[in-house]
Order: sequence, then C-alpha cells, then structure tokens
Amino acid sequence: MYFSRFFGAMRGVLVLWCLCLLGAGHSLAAPDLPAAAASSATPASQAQPARRWMTVPRVYGQLQSKDLGVVINDDDPYSVQVGAYYLKARHIPEGQVLHVRLPVKGALTSAEFEDLRKKIDTHFADRVQALALIWRLPYAVECNAITGALALGFDPKVCSNTCAPTRSSSYFGTASSRPYSEHHMRLSMLLASKDIPSAKALIDRGVSADGTLGLRGGLPVAAHFVTTSDEVRSRRRSLFPPAGLQPKLGVDVVLDQADALRDADRVLIYLTGRTMVDHLETVHFLPGALADHLTSFGGVLDKPHGQMTVLSWIDAGATASYGTASEPCAHLQKFPHPQALLLFYLQGATAIEAYWKSVLWPQQGLFVGEPLAAPFARRVTGPTSAVPSGPSD
Repeated sequence: MYFSRFFGAMRGVLVLWCLCLLGAGHSLAAPDLPAAAASSATPASQAQPARRWMTVPRVYGQLQSKDLGVVINDDDPYSVQVGAYYLKARHIPEGQVLHVRLPVKGALTSAEFEDLRKKIDTHFADRVQALALIWRLPYAVECNAITGALALGFDPKVCSNTCAPTRSSSYFGTASSRPYSEHHMRLSMLLASKDIPSAKALIDRGVSADGTLGLRGGLPVAAHFVTTSDEVRSRRRSLFPPAGLQPKLGVDVVLDQADALRDADRVLIYLTGRTMVDHLETVHFLPGALADHLTSFGGVLDKPHGQMTVLSWIDAGATASYGTASEPCAHLQKFPHPQALLLFYLQGATAIEAYWKSVLWPQQGLFVGEPLAAPFARRVTGPTSAVPSGPSD
C-alpha cells in the first residue's frame, strides 16, 4: 500500500497553523505567564484536544550524499577533525567540500555572514541541495540562527522584535526532495556535539540508522509526544497525533503526561516542552532518533541561560534536534510541527528534510545533527517503490 490516504495534501496542517496564530506570543523566557495570558490559559493537565491525523504530501526520494555540501572551518580543530571523519563516513568527495576560516564565536556579524554566504554560493552554485556545517560555533548571525539565515537569507528586522512572526518557508510541508532547485533554499544543519568523540558517535548513529526501520516483521518504535506541567511550553499538545500502535508504519504513538520520560525504550521521537529535561540518561534512543524541547534558547550554545540546549539531546543519543537562537515567544510556527516531523520521517525523508519540512518560520531555528540519517529510507527509486501504508482508522 501507499501513503495515499494520509499523505495526500498538507491543507489540514496549514489550516491548523493559521488557527494557532491567535494568542501565540507569550515569552518563553519568563518563568511565569503574564497576568493577561494566565487568565485565558488552559492547564495542560485539563486540555483534551480532539486528535486526528493530518495529511501530508507523498514524497518520492530523499537527499543523498551527492546532494550534500560540507563546510569546514579550518580555524576550528573540532571542525577539521570531525569534518574529515564525516567525509569518510558518508563517502563525500572533496569537490563537495568548502574550507573556510571563521571566528569561533557564538554569533557572526551580518558582514561576516555575508562573506560566508558568498563563498558558499560561489563554491557550490547549484551543485548541492543542502549543507552540513561542521562546527559548534558560530550558531547564529546576530539574532538569526545560522541555519535559518543560510536558507532564507539574513533578516535584520527580526532583531528589532524577536517575538514577531518571521519569514515563512516555502519548503514547509511540501513534497519536494530538491529544496535548492525548487525553492532556492539551501537547507543546512549544524553537525555539533559537545566534543570530538561524541561528534563521531553522532555520525556513526546517523550512518547506522539508514534503512533499519519500517521493515516487515520488525519491532515497532516509539514516538513520544509529551505534555508537561509547563503550560506555555506544552502548546504543541494541540498538534499531537492520536495515540496508539500503527502496525503498518511500525510506530507506536505515545501521548505522555509527565515532566520527563523515564526508562523509555526504542525511542524514535521525543518531543516535549520544558526549560530542562531530566532523566535523559534513562532513555534509549534508536539510531536516527529526533528529539527537541520547546523553549526559548535551545539553540544558544555558547553561554549560560538557565535552559537545556540541543547539545544535551545529542549527548543523550538523539541523532538530530532543533532549538531557537533568540527569544521566539510561543509561536508554534517557529517550532517543529509534531505530525509533520513524524510523517515525513516515516516516508523515508532524511533528518534534515523531516525537520525542515516541519517548521513554517525557521529564521530563528537552529537545526542540529547528522543530516542524512534516514531510518525509513529504502534503496529503491521511482514512484512505483513500495512504502509502508498510512495510519489505520
């Protein structure tokens, strides 16, 4: 069977995003809700949203090594060593590598970024669809995330009000497997981890994940969508899918009400909302797992701010994650849509594609991980290729 029923269109997701625009501007940095917002907020423990599967388009094919450009900062020992390891692991030829010299700091200035962007465009032209940035720093361009700025262009207006809506991604929710050719968006992902050994382990997880899931007779994987006691950061609960085992997809959707998972096994997806997520050492992430938490500064990697960052997810065993590089406020459009992320990944999309297809306003978003991990991909091509069917009724 094909994904024809549940992967037919993206209209339902887009309509739901529009509905979520109302009342989405609460600051995530504040420890408490503003008084005006608190009066209308529904406690997470009392919320009982109607659950239904959204529809996304059927996608054929995914990004491969030949589509990926690699950018290495020769002034950063982490970048040089991890970059060399990644080129071998993913069999990426030297022609798809750009060596640059960048300051190893949290945020580039707009002038420094423009110089980098010109080098990337000149070197790669239209030869690659996406980029792996092999470093931890820089993660931002002023208040824009560096991955958002490379795909959409640097937007200085964001810095005057980071809580405002930002540019929409034309790639969001699409069937496209050629983001640069079809949308003139060169997707990027920061291949970042706490140190060189953990970065190599991240790469190994991504490579080993390919084609390992969704196989007939295989054990199901768990997709955990968690509602915590943090009401504002749990806003994505309205977008969670229905709970239950989907045998044809090989995934068990679990809707948890907890501040953190404990002793969870075979975890493919872990989405939550909280400043800090405890007990990650007890969670068994599968190779290729995606995990993130809705909070203000998950993508701020160079200074203390009282919130957990994406690097904690990577350190715990996730293969890709997402966080924002400046205060986004509680706009759901600035964070991954839970169902879009899951459903595109189940079709065989790579980690970079699934994450980018799930964020409507990615200007402040930092995408981190091994870009090409694709646990549901099959080594077949063309529209006649068999894939698992969509969720059952």
